[in-house]
Amino acid sequence: MKGFKFTEYIPDVKGGADFEKLFDIFQQLLLIFAGNVAEALDYMSEIDRRYNLTSDTYAMADFIHDLKDKGYIKEEPGEDGGMVMTPKSEKSIRKSSLDEIFGKLKRSKTHGNHKSPYTGQGGEKSPDIRSFQFGDSLDQISMTESLKNAQVNSGLGDDFRLTENDLEVIETERNLHTATVLMIDISHSMILYGEDRITPAKKVALAMAELIKTRYPKDTLDILVFGNDAWTIQLKDIPYLEVGPYHTNTVAGLELAMDLLRRRKTKNKQIFMITDGKPTCLKEGINYYKNAFGLDRKIVNKTLTIAAQARRMNIPVTTFMIATDPYLKQFVRDFTEVNKGRAYYSNLDGLGGFVLEDFERNRRKNVR
Repeated sequence: MKGFKFTEYIPDVKGGADFEKLFDIFQQLLLIFAGNVAEALDYMSEIDRRYNLTSDTYAMADFIHDLKDKGYIKEEPGEDGGMVMTPKSEKSIRKSSLDEIFGKLKRSKTHGNHKSPYTGQGGEKSPDIRSFQFGDSLDQISMTESLKNAQVNSGLGDDFRLTENDLEVIETERNLHTATVLMIDISHSMILYGEDRITPAKKVALAMAELIKTRYPKDTLDILVFGNDAWTIQLKDIPYLEVGPYHTNTVAGLELAMDLLRRRKTKNKQIFMITDGKPTCLKEGINYYKNAFGLDRKIVNKTLTIAAQARRMNIPVTTFMIATDPYLKQFVRDFTEVNKGRAYYSNLDGLGGFVLEDFERNRRKNVR
């Protein structure tokens, strides 16, 4: 007999709700402890002792067993604590970061649709209809609307005529790929004064990566970190990022970002820089010129020169400054003026919202 057979739904409540609650905490701790599973679990156990996260029916041992059974962690001899994250766990953290930071973003039915004066490779039809203009292609003509106009203007008799004035076309929005470089400051100041600034920066990077993979799959995102030097990292490396004993070589970061964007074919290019401090370092040959006291004129001038070079390459730099010092804000204003980019002075809580707002805006603005 064809059809559907309905049975009583009995939810699997054994540890299900408890696991999800603990898993959310576990993912946050993995970012804080740079992917160290043992340290994250040790800290969770300490929190459990203080605040009773678990119960007699679902204890920490049950949670750890479920982490292994569901494929989020695995035992690997030789590693600290004997357990490491799996690719499934890394993907889950990206999705969690996307939901947390860009949670209000509605999923779009189309992908990779960016407004720009540059012509993309192909297009998507929009709901907008306008009168025919010289130069419009025949495949843009809306036959239904055009015939309707002709019937209204000339009737259905022997005098029926379809003229140029009757023609209407469907607007076509060109799809354009966008190349983005995200720069993350990993200098020592990112954990100074008892404030963890690197974890929110990692969350933003993970959220942006997941956003591009799901909503703009034809776009590219390169991620680099900068301290005394600058180097690229892979998506899978982000959860394991740690702050080092570094100064802030903003010039090295921008030079690497511009070099990466030179290799991209698209004309829409942009740089996002998350930093909390002033530039304090330059590399001269094999040596480093460092000065952490105030704004060094030599370092500042070189940084502004790089900003001007990016402007000439039509690469806007958006700076997300996690700092409140007036003299640092003035430096960022000068940097932004030279580059003709944008700057935001955000606290850690508002960082994700600012990034998303500007990320979307750069796809609607005219990049010249």
